[in-house]
Amino acid sequence: MAQQSVDQHNNRAEKKADELVEKLVHVNRVAKTVKGGRTMSFAAVVVVGDQKGRVGYGSGKAAEVPEAITKATNEAKRNMVRIPLREGRTLHHDIAGRFGAGRVYLRTAPAGTGVIAGGPMRAVFEVLGVQDVVAKSVGSNNPYNLIKATFNALEAINSPRMVAAKRGKKVGEIVSRRESSNSKSAVEEA
Repeated sequence: MAQQSVDQHNNRAEKKADELVEKLVHVNRVAKTVKGGRTMSFAAVVVVGDQKGRVGYGSGKAAEVPEAITKATNEAKRNMVRIPLREGRTLHHDIAGRFGAGRVYLRTAPAGTGVIAGGPMRAVFEVLGVQDVVAKSVGSNNPYNLIKATFNALEAINSPRMVAAKRGKKVGEIVSRRESSNSKSAVEEA
């Protein structure tokens, strides 16, 4: 039942011509035990992005699924962050992220690789606009923890421009060093 509503919501969200793309990651039915019995409600996790480097996530809880999705979407829009992308298609460098028992490892990939990631991480990369990435989740497969671990890793990414600004150098100096160290390691391997 929950998977069907996730698919229906994602199909409707893709049809919208908005600049923001929203993906429903997970819907969970939760129960609160009270004196008169159990009170059922639904919790939803949504990621929102513009497919150009901005992404956010949110969770919402309500008595009905559409209300929970609306709350989660509004929270995701409020919590959007900008992530630097290399060539607008992949990450600048490999990175690991952690939240609770969920750990994720994100690696850059050459053009044409595609998004190799599972469930919640795939949704984040699709709305972020990443086209080539290899990701692995280790430990917890709880969607809340995986999304938070993915954001933990993404927010720690530094672009060459950011590194150059911190060091007081030019971007060309930072990039040329990275390329020369890559060529040195390739010569050593041969």
